[in-house]
Amino acid sequence: MSRQELLSPEGLRIDGRRANELRRTVCKQSVLGKADGSAYYEQGNTKVLAAVYGPREPRIKSAASFDRATIRVEFNVAPFSTSERRKRNRGDKRILEIASAIKQTFEAAIISTVFPRSQIDIYLHLLQDDGGNAQACINATTLALIDAGIPMTDYICACSAGFIDETPVLDLNQVEEASFETPDLTIAIMPRSGKVTLLQMESRLQVDRLEDTMALASEGCKQIHTIMDEVVRENTQDLVTKYGD
Repeated sequence: MSRQELLSPEGLRIDGRRANELRRTVCKQSVLGKADGSAYYEQGNTKVLAAVYGPREPRIKSAASFDRATIRVEFNVAPFSTSERRKRNRGDKRILEIASAIKQTFEAAIISTVFPRSQIDIYLHLLQDDGGNAQACINATTLALIDAGIPMTDYICACSAGFIDETPVLDLNQVEEASFETPDLTIAIMPRSGKVTLLQMESRLQVDRLEDTMALASEGCKQIHTIMDEVVRENTQDLVTKYGD
């Protein structure tokens, strides 16, 4: 698919959005009863379920750190999440890459020294794939960790951006990501400090376009932070109403 087909002369993308528009975002906390924290995150047609267990005693005590909690991330893709209808095992390269990126991202935000010799398990399940899997998983993980009461220095919010026909575009969907002519950058930031905790490039991007692309993706992160913060506040208020005196 060419760039011209991805962006109409009127400036509309294949799904009807303008260049700087996010896909419709829906998120919820406390969606799983048995998890210590959980969240459902939906961006466009990409849907992720996150569950957090811990801090708890490590399964392998020899692997525990004496001064901090060990963070484990497991990422699974539902066979029905893509049109390929194939099962991916845990050794799949792409799955391992996303799990590793999420682990490193949250090691920078979780105050793990509060829970020495313990383990925090993060489980992510991709229910539907329409592009932006990494950003959806990161945002879902943030909500699930907050729901579990895990202390963090800040939210971590992620978003992607790219270029189509010389135009910077926000929050790429699967069709846009699949185009070899569309550079794809994913960034995760801490909104209050602006600190970047993750920067991924899926394809080549000209140096003179990097700043604009990062700025657009960062703006998307701030918009997502506003949405997530509202959900957290509403969920907290519901808990206060439910369990308060």
